[in-house]
Amino acid sequence: MTGSARDERKPSGPPPALLTGAVADALRTTAGRAAGVYLCSGSPRLLRLAVLSGLPGQLFRPWWRVSADRPFPVADVHRTGVPVVLANATEVMRRYPQFAAGLPFQFGSLHVPVVAEDRAFGVLTVLRAAAADAAEVQAEGERLAAVADALGADLLRLGADGGTVTWDDAPLCVRPPAAGPAPGRVGRLSWTPATGVLAVDAQARALLGLPSGDFPGTLDALARALDPADAHRLPELLHRTARGRPPPLPVQVRTAAGGLRLLDMWRATEAEAAGIGPAAEARRPAVRTGEAPEHGEPLRTGKAPEHGEAPLNPARPRAAGAARAAGEIPLDREADGSAALDHGGAGAPPDAPHPVAGVLLDPGPGALADGAADLLPEGVFCLDRTGLVVYANPRAGHLLGVPRELLVGRQLWEAVPWLNQPTYEEHLRGVLLSPEPAHFDVRLPAAPERPAAPRPYEGDWLRLSLYPGADLVTCKAVPADRVPHDDVPEAVEGPVPAPDAAASTAPLYRPIVLAIALTEAVTARQVSAVVMQELLPAFGGRRLAIYLLQERHLYLAWESGFPEGFLAPFEGVALDARLPGVETLTTGRPLFFDSMQQLADAYPGIELDAEEGARAFLPLIASGRPVGSCILGFDRSRSFGSKERTVLTALAGLIAHAMEKAQRYDTEAALARGLQQALLPRRLSQHARVETAGRYLPGTEGMDVGGDWYDVVEAGDGLALVIGDVQGHGVQAAATMGQLRSAVRAFALGDRPPEEVMGGTNHLLIDLDPGQFASCCYVRLDPSTGRARAARAGHLPPLLRHPDGRTEVLDLPGGVVLGVDPRAHYPVTELLLEPGAILALYTDGLVEQPGHDIDDGIAALRRALAEAGGAHGRAGEGDPVASAGATGPGDRVAAGPTDATKPTGAGRSLADVADRLTAAARRSADRFDDIALLLATRSGPDGSGPKSPRRV
Repeated sequence: MTGSARDERKPSGPPPALLTGAVADALRTTAGRAAGVYLCSGSPRLLRLAVLSGLPGQLFRPWWRVSADRPFPVADVHRTGVPVVLANATEVMRRYPQFAAGLPFQFGSLHVPVVAEDRAFGVLTVLRAAAADAAEVQAEGERLAAVADALGADLLRLGADGGTVTWDDAPLCVRPPAAGPAPGRVGRLSWTPATGVLAVDAQARALLGLPSGDFPGTLDALARALDPADAHRLPELLHRTARGRPPPLPVQVRTAAGGLRLLDMWRATEAEAAGIGPAAEARRPAVRTGEAPEHGEPLRTGKAPEHGEAPLNPARPRAAGAARAAGEIPLDREADGSAALDHGGAGAPPDAPHPVAGVLLDPGPGALADGAADLLPEGVFCLDRTGLVVYANPRAGHLLGVPRELLVGRQLWEAVPWLNQPTYEEHLRGVLLSPEPAHFDVRLPAAPERPAAPRPYEGDWLRLSLYPGADLVTCKAVPADRVPHDDVPEAVEGPVPAPDAAASTAPLYRPIVLAIALTEAVTARQVSAVVMQELLPAFGGRRLAIYLLQERHLYLAWESGFPEGFLAPFEGVALDARLPGVETLTTGRPLFFDSMQQLADAYPGIELDAEEGARAFLPLIASGRPVGSCILGFDRSRSFGSKERTVLTALAGLIAHAMEKAQRYDTEAALARGLQQALLPRRLSQHARVETAGRYLPGTEGMDVGGDWYDVVEAGDGLALVIGDVQGHGVQAAATMGQLRSAVRAFALGDRPPEEVMGGTNHLLIDLDPGQFASCCYVRLDPSTGRARAARAGHLPPLLRHPDGRTEVLDLPGGVVLGVDPRAHYPVTELLLEPGAILALYTDGLVEQPGHDIDDGIAALRRALAEAGGAHGRAGEGDPVASAGATGPGDRVAAGPTDATKPTGAGRSLADVADRLTAAARRSADRFDDIALLLATRSGPDGSGPKSPRRV
């Protein structure tokens, strides 16, 4: 299994034992069936699955990597730091439709952040049975959060010590703790090749029927305790295990008295081997009376079971997993018996014999059940939760065309490669995640997979039934007579080539996932990003280029994976050029090339970016109108099947419609940006004793132009400070903002009282009836005395930083938002702005974050204002500090004039304070709303003011 313990190289991230221990604890403390840890990777804003327990990694490859920007629960938890609890499939579909489309099964999930000291490392995820509502799993969520906190603390210490806390490898795939009762008696043994010493503990001696006295400690002594038919195999098994080739499943052996036992072995460390046997038992502290296990009870060497931990299971196919849950077998042990960790001694050569450790189990009645199943006329086989075949009766091997000995101990898709098709994988995913059984028909392949012996009355079809359990999936296969349907994939005839790992997991629901994702993309860049995230990995692609049509020429809109500068010669190519990217659009036909040689033969002289690979050129046509073309690149030669071509062509149509919508949006957004930039003030009104600074930042997601605005207007012998926020985004919001700004300016220039300004603007907005409302805060300031009169219409409260650094939230009484109630009243509050104090007006984009209380955002802004320092001097358009604030597209800086001759006290310039308050928002790639900020400060006649400002 890719990413499993079979990988010889060590992962480059945190120690695997740390991560596998965390998922084991997560499953013990919850009713989870599977768990995983996502960690940050070396690529910005990309999470990688580091460890997966309880599910086959091969079947869940599409979820190995998750972009932090995707609308997935893991991404949301990492981005916001807020746990997400999804009780059932209905809740998943309501909140995360893309996630639900990819895994449309009845299950629940819990996702909690792995953080420590405000550092986000990743996300701990548990998949569980569906619940009625989130309250039912609230206690599990709290216990899971404790496990995540412990993991975060461990990773923090690891990072402080210079260790790696990111993950850039394939995930480690491990078995979960067994969920059933105890498998019976368990004993332990070890063998050290260097000394030839064989050690067995008291439980193992009892299981072998050896006397309780001294054991000689040799292979010969152990062989004498076994049936002669099994004794001769034991030395070879031990030597193979010491060389790193242990048996994939527990070996059945019989004692000299005929008792059936299961022997599971793995390569161990010297310390692990030394901890087994009488000598090690003598070194252990004496067990207090009443604590020693009775004769035959399983010895549990792991930690005590926590809440929710299940005992061990008696069934023979589950014996190894149960012993592993009991602490007898390392959790990271994989299907081949090797380990994800290096169990060798320090400095030992990789191929040198290592110590061997093992467990001996009494399977109890499970062996009888196996014998009974062997006699059934139906084919019966069992898979563990990693997809390993742990049992198969002879009939199952006969029907599947694979000898029983080649079926057991291997992954199902390795042993029966013709089952490695998206439709069948989807059924297996379903039974691993939900309690519902699955039934479907499969068509058998032709030779050589089919057995040579005749199969009378059996036909070419099998009816497969999958029945999920806590630890196993039991599968039944019976012959089925039926007429082929188009919806059932045919088995591949002849030798089965190794499929592309990513392409084989691209199920037919991919158009649904892509369609849902495209509905949330509004710009051409966002559409291209969705294609790269959803379409490219699904089909195993590595390169993507999207060209859009403008005035009969194709221009590059997005590229990924191509050599730098390779696509430059094709920029602006005309529609009469003989190129595949052009002809696919002009003819409306997709072009598929299974190899680069095939592409070169079809277009002699064309420049190629690689010698090996495959290419697909897809026309982007929406409602009969050409939009552009899409190029998919693959690193290896491949054959595009008929169904794959059909799916890719359909997806190209979805992309074309999304691109056409995005082009309309880009046009509207450009118009809205221009309108808003024209309406925002380029220069604020000035006064000799008042300095002001304004900042505007557009949003970065969705319709990035909103209705936020600020203004400073001369009002008689004073100044009016105004800030507002129109509901919504786009051209309509910008136009409404312009109308409101003009109305407020008109009222302010007439020096109308604040309550009349608010009331008149409210009536105007109601009369205009734009279908929108707006919030506003209006402050009329007398620069000479510092007295101010303020009115609020549903807007956030201003902040006031006193000259001594104390900062407070001015909780002013206010009325409802503008444009709702024609009878609304807007009370006025009187304030006093002392010299050197700073008044801050702002919109919600500066303090509001998804998943966080807005009061917390206001408190954070208040602290930032307090730490920013007092204002001094003036910064205008020529001030490099002021101009440095406008670094992004659409950013706006406005300030009063520079007056360096007038002393205003110690501290930073007001423009610098404004830049510091918006610095974090400016750097953020996730501004979900636009931001407006207006600061004002006043100087005294001599440049200083009283020490104790006060409210009037």
